[in-house]
Amino acid sequence: MRKNFVLLGLMLGLGGAAAQAAPLNKALLAQAEKAQPEALALLERLVNIDSGTYNEAGLDKVGAIAREELKKLGARIEVLPASPAKSSNIVATWTGKGKGRILLVAHMDTVFGDGTAAARPFRVDGKRAYGPGIMDDKGGIVMALYAMKLLREARFDEYAKVTLILNTNEETGSTGTLALIDKQAREHDVAFNLEPGRPADGLVIWRKGSGGIELDVKGKAAHAGVAPDAGRNAAMEAAHQVLQLSKLGDAGKQTTVNFTVIKAGERSNVIPDAAHAEADVRVAVAEEFDRVEKDMARISANKLIPDTQVSAKLRRGFPPMPQNAATDGMAARAQAIYGELGKKLTLEGSGGAADSSLIAAAGVPTIDGLGIVGGGIHTPEEYIEVDSIAPRLYLLTRLIMDYSK
Repeated sequence: MRKNFVLLGLMLGLGGAAAQAAPLNKALLAQAEKAQPEALALLERLVNIDSGTYNEAGLDKVGAIAREELKKLGARIEVLPASPAKSSNIVATWTGKGKGRILLVAHMDTVFGDGTAAARPFRVDGKRAYGPGIMDDKGGIVMALYAMKLLREARFDEYAKVTLILNTNEETGSTGTLALIDKQAREHDVAFNLEPGRPADGLVIWRKGSGGIELDVKGKAAHAGVAPDAGRNAAMEAAHQVLQLSKLGDAGKQTTVNFTVIKAGERSNVIPDAAHAEADVRVAVAEEFDRVEKDMARISANKLIPDTQVSAKLRRGFPPMPQNAATDGMAARAQAIYGELGKKLTLEGSGGAADSSLIAAAGVPTIDGLGIVGGGIHTPEEYIEVDSIAPRLYLLTRLIMDYSK
């Protein structure tokens, strides 16, 4: 508890000083601008490798490139299993002579299937670059590597330690990295998550928690034309449950429940004896998970088709990342640094979940969205703003410098 109060004071102190922006670090900006073409070239190499969460070979290739770069930067490198995923996480550590302990987090996996990189390879069109996972989150990996490169070139080691986690299974809930993130978070004072910068040049200072509903219905098969009444239609019961359970959302509390998968039957002339549905659940406060679970049990007991069996279970994923005084202080500091460049940094929340939520749950102040600015996340049009690389690199590097103290 004492540690948290000390950290809160540190965050508020830096936040209070944020209104008095420091002079522009011209040397650092020049370094960042010089590094931009090289950083973009590394990003191209990473984007052109398929590394969906279940693509072990692709993740190993991305990891090998990352380890090669980390070795050049003098990091102590650990490769750790990400069970139940078959791939491995990477933890890189730099030790210095200061007091601040800073955690950086990015992920190597994407949501895209095998063959996507070949079908839609990295390309630059005007001021934007495109490719699968270019902003989420291969851009984040590049930002971490080049921030540490800039610090190394400047001979800056005023931190106690900087640790970088490269996660291989963030897109599926970080199930193979939960313990690692929790352990590392508790050994650091602050954390910067390198998820993409938002299209409006924004940071993320709060996130919703994520979960899901697994709905299964058992019925009885029968001939749909000859003896439909002899069956118990699992599809109809599932449809009934989907409609009534969808009302578990609460707009006033920012809770959403959206059914996204429904499966039943194989032939149109057979009453289906089984059905399955899945819902995405997002909550702004953790207590809403409890409320949804309780109400779900009550509502699902109301059946449309007699003699069917209904099972509804809530799966809890990432916890919410709440906005608080500590994150406000960190965000204000980031805004002041960006102001040194004559640029404005917007502050946003997100319905999407990320590893920053796990860090926040461990009691460690964190801000998110410190990667390259872009848009079209998780779509074929995913892109980055090329000219955002140098300013964002300046921002991340300066934040590390500040929090090293």
